[in-house]
Amino acid sequence: MVLGLGNPGARYRLTRHNAGFWVVDYLSEALQIPVKRTFLKPYQLGMKRVNGPLLALAKPLTYMNRSGQVIEPLLKKTAFPLSSLLVVCDTLDLPPGIIRLRRRCSSAGHNGLKSIIAALQTEEFMRLYIGIGRPPTSGGSVVEHVLGEPTDIEQSLLKEAIERSGQAILRILDQGPEAVMNEINRK
Repeated sequence: MVLGLGNPGARYRLTRHNAGFWVVDYLSEALQIPVKRTFLKPYQLGMKRVNGPLLALAKPLTYMNRSGQVIEPLLKKTAFPLSSLLVVCDTLDLPPGIIRLRRRCSSAGHNGLKSIIAALQTEEFMRLYIGIGRPPTSGGSVVEHVLGEPTDIEQSLLKEAIERSGQAILRILDQGPEAVMNEINRK
């Protein structure tokens, strides 16, 4: 299951913090998997078999800081094991457009990941990070940065990163996470 993190609504649609949503949207369009809100559920979900395996694409509708609230209902609804969970999110710790796949690590201050770790009581799930870089000045606000829209240069880098992320997720289905991790983490 691919869980893209972001904030719902038009106000946040184009902000850096929605990089996880952008990957889910990319896969939804590329694979023709409609991602829709399930009646009275705090998430959007779409599922389809992709070359054999079932792929679930999900987006929380709880806002970033409460992303963990959707984990239990999603795992129950989809019957996927926790080991299949791949969380896609932005990170300040990578330059714009750089992606990294990790099997386990801390939240590194990311509130969406903090919420998921608290809900799961473990850090044992895969993450695909999309770099958005840090604010341009040492005094720049992190909140304003993540909730701001990327510059034209960043948009170009992020568009490529979204496509690479989507392709990496498809390769994970075929090759497993270790092969893909070795490939994308060395770039």
